[in-house]
Amino acid sequence: MASGAALRKVLLSDSLDPSCPRLLREAGVGVAEKAGLSPQELLAEIRDCDGLIVRSATKVTAEVINAAEKLQVIGRAGTGVDNVDVDAATRKGILVMNTPTGNSLSAAELTCGMVLSLARQIPQAAASMKEGKWDRKKFMGMELQGKTLGILGLGRIGREVAVRMQSFGMKTIGYDPIITPEESAAFGVEQLPLEQVWPLCDFITVHTPLLPSTTGATHEQGLGKPPQCHLLPPLGCQHQRSSESLWQGDCSANSGLGPGQGTGWRRATLQKAGSYLSPAVAIGLLKETVQKDANLVNGLLLAQESGLKITTTHSGRALGSDEALLQLSAQESPYVLVGSVEGSTPVLHELSGAVFKQHVPLSGTLLFYRAKPSDASLLPTVLGLLGKAELLSYHHSGTVAGQAWNVLSVSSALQNLQELKRHVTEAVQVAL
Repeated sequence: MASGAALRKVLLSDSLDPSCPRLLREAGVGVAEKAGLSPQELLAEIRDCDGLIVRSATKVTAEVINAAEKLQVIGRAGTGVDNVDVDAATRKGILVMNTPTGNSLSAAELTCGMVLSLARQIPQAAASMKEGKWDRKKFMGMELQGKTLGILGLGRIGREVAVRMQSFGMKTIGYDPIITPEESAAFGVEQLPLEQVWPLCDFITVHTPLLPSTTGATHEQGLGKPPQCHLLPPLGCQHQRSSESLWQGDCSANSGLGPGQGTGWRRATLQKAGSYLSPAVAIGLLKETVQKDANLVNGLLLAQESGLKITTTHSGRALGSDEALLQLSAQESPYVLVGSVEGSTPVLHELSGAVFKQHVPLSGTLLFYRAKPSDASLLPTVLGLLGKAELLSYHHSGTVAGQAWNVLSVSSALQNLQELKRHVTEAVQVAL
């Protein structure tokens, strides 16, 4: 179970560049280099390891993950994590990382080389030359200027291919279910529905992980549609295969650097950070329950299993305004709370529609009561009921339906709220 403790021992179960174990040892981490383990040997070896770094040979199954008693992180020295049971890792709170940029440029360059090779029929011409022939006209090939390249998958590799092939005067079109048309337009790729891509292309290159949703994407019906120029559309390199054949040393080196790379992202927009804020909220909601092992990795999953529903929405706000608000409501509760975090202190902005101009710090013992704001004698009455408790702060909300919420921070809890409830609409006391 990932607990945030320091990594003491990391297992490298595949052959990696020497820079990977070197960087780990320089950081004071124990390293076990044991490539080629059988499934049973891996089960035995992983039990006391805090981290695991693999390439594509090791299959990190649910059985392996469940056998790991101390495992906190799994690093994949490469792009895809097809060989890691991410669901099983998530359930145990184990972080799964990859190195998506490690071989992106290498894969993109190879793809560009393959397009050039296909356009000029270089392999066929080379074979002919070795046979002592000189068929210049036969292997004239064609120019890339004005031709259309279809790119399926517009991630890091796909966009690098697009930028490079545009320098040859190619038109680049593509398809990606995740990247928005506006994003792809920024690097010169026009997005089209998948069925419209096929007939427009002179060349097609595929850069997607091999998943059930992508298997068969280059199906017979798609490739069977003739291009406008009636030339056979050669197929470029598939991403998973290229990532395995083009791996370079910086893949494994970067895998150990993943946690530190987040430093430069601290000023990113909250919309991009939404995937981190939601699990953080889940942890806060679960920490007082039986789910003691909730962390940023498994928080959302455990929240869902506990019956909690967490959704996020985004809206533009002026700089300096409340940029992240949390709204909480319970199915059987009449209250809806809206709050945020200021520094390290949670604060209340709104309670069931009543807005606090001065945010209420949510700490210590708090006494909430709702009453008519026109009753000037009420506050002295309440203070008289506090007894030996000291008033630390006082906040009041705007009026909703003729009533306002008042929040008193007190040094100790009131023993009995019955007397107070005779003077107000409702009263609640909480200790945080």
